[in-house]
Amino acid sequence: MTNKLKVAVLGGGSFGTAIANIVALNGHHTYLWMRDTENAEKCQREHENTRYLPGFKLAPSLQITSDLEQAINATDLVLVSIPSHSFREVCRQIKPYLKADAIVVSTAKGIEPGTFNLMSDILEEELAGQAIGVISGPNFAKEIVAGQHTATVVASEDEYVVSTVQSTLSSATFRVYANQDRGGVELAGALKNIYAIICGMAAAIGAGKNTQAMLLTRSLAEMGRFAGVMGGNPMTFLGLAGVGDLILTCTSDLSRNYRVGYSLGKGQPLDEVVSGLGQVAEGVNTLQQVKEKADAMGVYMPLVSGLYSVLFERRAIADVVRELMLGEQSNDVEYIGNSHGQ
Repeated sequence: MTNKLKVAVLGGGSFGTAIANIVALNGHHTYLWMRDTENAEKCQREHENTRYLPGFKLAPSLQITSDLEQAINATDLVLVSIPSHSFREVCRQIKPYLKADAIVVSTAKGIEPGTFNLMSDILEEELAGQAIGVISGPNFAKEIVAGQHTATVVASEDEYVVSTVQSTLSSATFRVYANQDRGGVELAGALKNIYAIICGMAAAIGAGKNTQAMLLTRSLAEMGRFAGVMGGNPMTFLGLAGVGDLILTCTSDLSRNYRVGYSLGKGQPLDEVVSGLGQVAEGVNTLQQVKEKADAMGVYMPLVSGLYSVLFERRAIADVVRELMLGEQSNDVEYIGNSHGQ
């Protein structure tokens, strides 16, 4: 596809801004929508998102607005970069302005509180009839806008959605891979935030590289096990959206969830950590949702249970670690010859 599209990116956080900047630099007519009128006007005037991506100048052609109708009207592709707790509300707001053949793609990594809906589930419910997809991968926004090489995954059952997103976002520094396992890709993006908190906590209490390797590998096993029960393909977790994003988020203090875990490991109370972050850390909400769902379905997730007991049952980290090390010793690799986890 070589024709230029009208594209709207909803959400003025770091990732929404970075994605909008890529699309604009690729020559598409691009709008970045922010709720805050004052901030939108400031970003448009300065062509810089000083709140979330200070020091990075944005594409001159990128239009930044708080007028949702202006951003959505006649748009070919909508990328929704809204936190999970506000995602449904924004979908309802854009519905009157969407044209029938517009593609709507979620870039959010989370699970809706109270329903266990993934973001594409919400798209299906609120925007029935629209072609939909999801984007997820190891993508720190600061590195994207700095022009460092990275890749992501677009997932949809609709080949037109996949090809459109690939042609719209791909650049010399940003590669877009395809996957049909929409649910698996989304679960990977949501679940890894839990394990980033665990890895940040481990780093704070002085865990070494052996421990880090063990945590990453067992985290991947838990993610695949849970996804298999939920109907996803555990093999999806061997790709960029799974192990790629897991490694990135669990080993860098650029990750909000890793920083949450690190602060918790240093003894800071959870409420204080979350309020001081300034941005959404989806992992805390996701942990609560996944713990409840795993218990209901009987899925063995010792790391999830351990973190939950530290954060919400106020158990000592040392006690939980001791129990984890002395707990059930199961098989190392669980999906050999069984790619769907059935």
